[in-house]
Amino acid sequence: MSGDRGAHDHGHDHGHDHGHDHGHDHHHGHDHGHGHGLRGVIRGLFSTHSHDPADSVDDALEGSTQGIRAVKVSLVGLGLTAVLQLAVVLISGSVALLADTVHNFSDALTAFPLWIAFALVRRRPSARFTYGYGRAEDLAGLFIVAMIALSAVVAGVESVRRLIDPVAVANLGWVALAGFVGFVGNELVAVYRIRVGRRIGSAALVADGMHARADGLTSLAVLVGAVGVAVGIPLADPVIGLLITVAILVVLRGALRDVFRRLMDGVEPELVHRAEHVLADVPGVLSVRRVRMRWVGHALQADAELDIDASTSLSEAHRIAHDGERALAGALPRVTEALVHAYPHPSLTTSPAEG
Repeated sequence: MSGDRGAHDHGHDHGHDHGHDHGHDHHHGHDHGHGHGLRGVIRGLFSTHSHDPADSVDDALEGSTQGIRAVKVSLVGLGLTAVLQLAVVLISGSVALLADTVHNFSDALTAFPLWIAFALVRRRPSARFTYGYGRAEDLAGLFIVAMIALSAVVAGVESVRRLIDPVAVANLGWVALAGFVGFVGNELVAVYRIRVGRRIGSAALVADGMHARADGLTSLAVLVGAVGVAVGIPLADPVIGLLITVAILVVLRGALRDVFRRLMDGVEPELVHRAEHVLADVPGVLSVRRVRMRWVGHALQADAELDIDASTSLSEAHRIAHDGERALAGALPRVTEALVHAYPHPSLTTSPAEG
C-alpha cells in the first residue's frame, strides 16, 4: 500500500479518550467569567490535566462527583437559609415573609434536577445513548434558566402590584433581618456553585449559582425596601423591587445565553484557536484543515483533520494522528475525547492526469 493511500485511510480509526489529572490546577489565562458582576458569563477555561489518556474516565467521574458534592452542600445551605427565615416569620408573624420563605424552600428543591443530571453523566454509554448522558446536564441548565425567569416574573409582578395598591410594611426590623439572612445565604451558595461550576466546566451548575444569586437579589430588595420605608419613603419597597427585577433579567440573559450555546454545541473560540496552534506544532503535520469542538455537560469533545505528507506510511500517519490527540489532551482543559484524522496534503498528492 502506498504512503498516499495509507495516510488517507488512517484518519478514521482514532477515538481515544483523553482526560486530565485533578491533582494539578493550572490556569491557562482564558477564564473570561470570574464570578463578579451580574451577567455571570460562563466562559472560563478549566485546566486541571495530565498527559495520560487513561485518566479520561476518572476525570469525567471526578467532575460529576464534584458537581454532586456542590449540589449537596448548596442544598443544605439554602435549606438552612430558609429555616432561619422561617424562624423570623414565626417571631414577626409576617405573611409576606412567609411567602418569601416558601419561595426559598421551593428554590432549594431545584437542586434535585441538577443532582439527577450529574448522576446520569456518571453512567456508561448504552446502545441507545452511544455518546453517553452528558446532555442531561445541559437540559438541567435549561430548567434552571426557566426558574430564574420565574423569579423575575414573581419579583416584577409583586413590585407592580404594590405600586398600584401600596401595602403598609410592618415589623420593619424583622423584615430587614429576614432580607439580610436571605441575601447572605443565597449569595454564599451562588459563589460556591459558580466557583465549582467553572472549575469542572459545568454551565448548568454555574446557571444554578446565578439562580441563587437572583434569589439573593430578591431578598436584598426586601432589606433595602424596609430601610427605605423606615426612613420615610413608603414606595421604596416596590421601587427597589422593580430595580431588582431588572438585575435578575440581566442574570437571566447571561445564563440563558450560555446554556443555549451549550445546547447548540457552541464553544469558546479561544479553545478552537488554541487547538489549531497545538495541532500545527505536532511533528509531521503540514497544516490543520479543520477543528471542531463541543461541550457535552462538563466535558469537551474534539475532532480535527490534519494534512500530512502524501508519502507518509500508514503506521507513521497513525502515529502523527495519535500524537495530535495526545497534544490536545495535554494542552486543552476538559478534553475527554479527541478524534484526529490525517490526510495527504492536496498539493503533494499526485493527480490522475499526472499518474
